[in-house]
Amino acid sequence: MRNKTTVYLVRHGETEWNLSGRWQGHADAPLTERGEAQARALGERFKEESFDACYVSDLGRAVRTAELILGSGGMRFEPDSRLRERDLGVMQGLTTVEMQERCPEVYDSFRNAGPDYLIPEGESFRQFHERCVEALEDFTKRHAGGRVLLVTHGGVLGAIFRYVAQVPLEALRGYVLLNCSVNVVDKLGDSWNLLHWGDVSHLNDLDSLDDE
Repeated sequence: MRNKTTVYLVRHGETEWNLSGRWQGHADAPLTERGEAQARALGERFKEESFDACYVSDLGRAVRTAELILGSGGMRFEPDSRLRERDLGVMQGLTTVEMQERCPEVYDSFRNAGPDYLIPEGESFRQFHERCVEALEDFTKRHAGGRVLLVTHGGVLGAIFRYVAQVPLEALRGYVLLNCSVNVVDKLGDSWNLLHWGDVSHLNDLDSLDDE
């Protein structure tokens, strides 16, 4: 009998740069008050859930989100740099308008040159996707038959969505990447399934921003 492995994917809570429209990448910004409230609300929901392991991006916004989700429940998490957002290189920390003004050719290529375009000082989308997939497969191998929680970033969620749903890297995004949303996939044998996506029912009246 093959065992099913279930992975819960969570995007970090809202940050100050999410509000101001700055692209974070490997740079970082603190959670807003609403971002912290989102994480606490998800922690309340997860009191009814149990996980065999929790892995977290080592960037501060994801670590803080995980701390608030897990609270004082005793479960520990392991930081893993493979769960970082895509490295945006020279575009990190800029708004879209600033990118268009300061590095217009880079921004145009980022948008239009395809998944193999390598951002100066950063990653191509294909490199980023392969990093995310490697981490996902590693975690499911370590915890085969179990339940794993990943606290990470919108780009990582998007890469995993494409992998599980077999969406080409060149395709336009047709899915949401919401702050503190619950997104669930599972693996049985060699087959992946998409179970739930973009669930923010636990946030009640708290808004949740989509990724850029």
